[in-house]
Amino acid sequence: MTDLAAKTALILGGSRGIGAAIVRRFAASGAATAFTYAGSRDAAEALAAETGTEAIQANSADRDALAATIASRGPLDVLVINAGTLVMGDPLTLDPDAIDHMIDVNIRAPYHAAVEAARRMNNNGRIIVIGSVNGDRMPFAGGAAYAMTKSAVQGMVRGLARDFGDRGITVNSIQPGPTDSDMNPAEGPMAATMHSFMAIKRHARPDEIAELTAYLAGPHGAMITGSLQTIDGGFGA
Repeated sequence: MTDLAAKTALILGGSRGIGAAIVRRFAASGAATAFTYAGSRDAAEALAAETGTEAIQANSADRDALAATIASRGPLDVLVINAGTLVMGDPLTLDPDAIDHMIDVNIRAPYHAAVEAARRMNNNGRIIVIGSVNGDRMPFAGGAAYAMTKSAVQGMVRGLARDFGDRGITVNSIQPGPTDSDMNPAEGPMAATMHSFMAIKRHARPDEIAELTAYLAGPHGAMITGSLQTIDGGFGA
């Protein structure tokens, strides 16, 4: 796999789950790849050693630190924004600070990261945000705030695609449905409920999301921009 050979890529939130699968796919494709992590130092260091990539500790909720991390990488060819958090429950009892932190990580960080990367990004670069099908559909109670953050990403990528299009920079969101990860295990307590909404009744594998990410980042993705690429087994159909 050499479709990203000689490209420079940064994955925000790459130590576990979907992010780790993207790191592995990009590294296997020949991209000079670095990734950030927040608290999973052991997992990040093991992944970096496995893939020959660079692990960088960075807090996506800290705008200045995140901007400094991106600026330090120089001109990027690909930025993948995977860092995210999930808070669900009764909106009448959820901690408002937890909701605000989720807004910081899921909305503010992707916007500021994309803008900072675009300042020095090479022409024909790629900005890819890992969103969620819940931006389109929230079929159960307790997910209003999370769905709000993922819907905000949809508007952001459409707008930034217009802003950066004259440089050939594409901006897209990938919207996974249920995907096997620490946050949402395939054998978890909610699996049967989630599968009941799906045409293909299983969780996606992280490597399936990584393949779509690599396609958008590669040469064949040059005319795909401002789009929402849903990969959800029919969850939102």
